[in-house]
Amino acid sequence: MRKNEVKLLAFCLCICILLGGCADKNPKELQQEDSGSSKIQIGFCFDSFVIERWLRDRDVFERFARMKGAEVNVQNANGDVEQQIAQIEYCIKKKVDVLVIIAVDGKAISEATQNAKDAGIKIIAYDRLIENADVDLYLSFDNEEVGRLMGEAMTENLPDGGNIFMIQGPETDHNVSMVAKGFLEAIEGSGLNIVYSANCEGWLSEIAYDEVNKGLEKNREIAGVMCGNDDLANQAFRALAENRMAGKVVLVGQDGDLSACQRIVEGTQAATVYKYVDILAKTASEYAVKMGKGEEIETDETIYDGSYNVPYKKLMPVAVNKDNMKQEIIDRDFHTAEDVYLNVKEPNTSE
Repeated sequence: MRKNEVKLLAFCLCICILLGGCADKNPKELQQEDSGSSKIQIGFCFDSFVIERWLRDRDVFERFARMKGAEVNVQNANGDVEQQIAQIEYCIKKKVDVLVIIAVDGKAISEATQNAKDAGIKIIAYDRLIENADVDLYLSFDNEEVGRLMGEAMTENLPDGGNIFMIQGPETDHNVSMVAKGFLEAIEGSGLNIVYSANCEGWLSEIAYDEVNKGLEKNREIAGVMCGNDDLANQAFRALAENRMAGKVVLVGQDGDLSACQRIVEGTQAATVYKYVDILAKTASEYAVKMGKGEEIETDETIYDGSYNVPYKKLMPVAVNKDNMKQEIIDRDFHTAEDVYLNVKEPNTSE
C-alpha cells in the first residue's frame, strides 16, 4: 500500500470514530459542547435585602449550587415590583435554565412569571407563593405553623389574656395572610384581644415604629405585640422602649435575627420563630439543579395558587426562646454564643 493511501485510510478511520462518538450524544449535549459550557444557568430574583435573612439565603444557595456545577445570576429588585418584572424579563433573554423568585408582589409578577415558564424556564417560587402562575415548585416553610407558634408563645407568656397589637408585613405577601391565620387560631379563646392591627408596606421596619406609636395613642393598656418578622420587631421594641414599656410587653417575631436573639436572652422579646434558612436554601439549590438537568422532582403535597395546584415542598419552623436558644440557634451555627450573649452573661449549661 502506497504512503498516500495509508494516510487517507487513517484519516477516514478518525472521522468514523468522531462521528460514532457524536451519535451517542443528544442535541442538547452537542450544543453545550459547542458553546464551551455545560453548566446549569440559574437566575435568582430577590425581593430585596432589607430583611436580614435574605443575605444568608443568597450565600447558602449560591454556595451549594456552585458546588453542583451551576452558575447563579443574582438579581435584587429593592422592593420594586416593576424592577423585578424587568429582571425576570432579563433572565428570559439570558435563557436561564431555572428561575428562582422571591416575589415582591405575588400577584403583580404573575404574567411575567408565566412568560418565563412559556419560554421553557423552570420556575421555583422561593418562600413566597406566586399566584395564578402555575410555577413548577413552591418551596417554603409551613407559614400557618409559623403563626401558630407565635400565637402559642404569646398565650404562654400571657396566660391571663390582655390587649395586643398585630404589626404585620404587606398584604401583597401571600405568607402574611397564612401567618395571620395560624396566629388567630392559636389565640382563639385565650382572652387575648387584638386592639390594633397594621400592615407594613414593603416590610419597611420604620413603618412598624410609627404603627406601634399610633396604636399606643389609642390604647396604652397593652400586654403584647405580634410582629410579622424580627426586623419589624426591632422598631416595635424601639417604640416600646421610648414609652418605657420594653420588657413589660410580650414581643414575638420570626426569622431568628441576631438582634431578636439578643433581646430574648436579655428578656425584652419572648420568642422568635426560626426557620432553618440553610436547609431551605440548600434544598432549593438541589431542586434547581435537578430541574435544570431535566430531572423529575417529587413533593408530598400541592398548594392552590388561585388557578392551579402547584407542587409544594413544605419545611417546618421552630419557636425559639431563652430555654432552647443554644440548641436551636447557637449549636446550629446560625449565630455565635459571643454575639447572642453580647450584653448579658451566658448561662452555664455544663453539668
